[in-house]
Amino acid sequence: MSVPSRFTAILIAVALLSPGQGVAQSDPVEEEIVAAVDAQEAVAIELLQQTVDMNSGTMNFEGVRQVGAVLREEFDALGLQTEWVDGTPFERAGHLVARHVGVGDGPHLLLIGHLDTVFEPDSPFQTFEREGDRATGPGVVDMKGGNVVILHALQALADAGVLAEMTITVVMTGDEERSGRPLDAARAALVEAAEAADIALAFENGDSNPATAVVSRRGSTGWRLEVTGTPAHSSQLFQPEVGAGAIYETARILNGFYEALAGEPNLTFNPGVILGGTEVDYDAFGADGTAFGKSNVVAESTIVTGDLRAISPEQLQRARGRMSFVASQNLPGTSAVLTFDDGYPPLAPTDGNRRLLSLFDEVSRDLGFGAVTAVDPRNAGAADVSFTAGLVEMAIDGLGPGGGDDHTVDEWIDLPTLSMQTKRAAVLMYRLSAGAAAVQ
Repeated sequence: MSVPSRFTAILIAVALLSPGQGVAQSDPVEEEIVAAVDAQEAVAIELLQQTVDMNSGTMNFEGVRQVGAVLREEFDALGLQTEWVDGTPFERAGHLVARHVGVGDGPHLLLIGHLDTVFEPDSPFQTFEREGDRATGPGVVDMKGGNVVILHALQALADAGVLAEMTITVVMTGDEERSGRPLDAARAALVEAAEAADIALAFENGDSNPATAVVSRRGSTGWRLEVTGTPAHSSQLFQPEVGAGAIYETARILNGFYEALAGEPNLTFNPGVILGGTEVDYDAFGADGTAFGKSNVVAESTIVTGDLRAISPEQLQRARGRMSFVASQNLPGTSAVLTFDDGYPPLAPTDGNRRLLSLFDEVSRDLGFGAVTAVDPRNAGAADVSFTAGLVEMAIDGLGPGGGDDHTVDEWIDLPTLSMQTKRAAVLMYRLSAGAAAVQ
């Protein structure tokens, strides 16, 4: 990975190379890039329809592999070296990785997408349907549209004769919507690629508004609270030998979380499931369970599961510490165990990420598409780009097309934004490469 001082020089060079207006019309290479995207617009939509019509719900391993195979052929045709990373070690289909080693000395770019959707084969939502400039379909915007942007941006760079200069790795995971376990195995290929790269560009749809991009994402960590009390007849509640019971202690802990952490900017801690009584049984994989108890019996057990979302590793660790302290101050006759899993890490809003957004904003303005501002991190969930945090000099996400209602049977895409985002991404990649060449 390159040193920060070199990237400062690259960004200065990019700024000097950019006249600030009408670049797509005055720079011959950028003009060729834009023309290449326009020429491939219908082909891009055809590829989008082809992949949307293939069910690739995360747990439909064969479908995920099928979508990966279609895109792999496209990358192969562009001259990239492709690899299918088998997902057996993390109980998923696997990932598609494509690599291109350029002859130039520009930054190593990491492009991130994902092959899977939330719609499994039993979903009623299975096909691409178009009406004018709007189309619906499973994963059409999250994120098969983004995958098409990646592929056709590279095609436009090749058609303009500049792809040969560029070093690029593409990672399309097969389990973004429902990550495999163990998570470190499921994200090993992505982390390895990030360690070798300088800049990460991710093509999720962000908040589905192309006037915005993502420079920070909150992480998502799971937590589980297990509380034990002393079972007894309810008439003996609060007696020294019985104490408060599991449900009162659970209520105290959850209220303690609220009092200690509510209101902290960009932090949320949601208890999503709670079971309590004399007997409880919770199936974490199926996210369901049962509880048995009586109103005249002091509850013996409770289980609560939830998630914790923070904007930075420091905020995450601080929140975990406060929650653990609250859970340790037990009422009489009770005990509690609070555990956390290692979920998606935060992507903090670094200066490098902001500089990259500034460059993307300039590209958009120069191409006549208007300004691009940062998404409020409260409006962007966890995503694979977060695994690049601390490994690349700068990262940005939300470069996919516009649309809405993702993760629902009304998911749709604004088809003209497919071409727009492809042009913006391709020109950004070209300028990063040209800026590097300018400082050699």
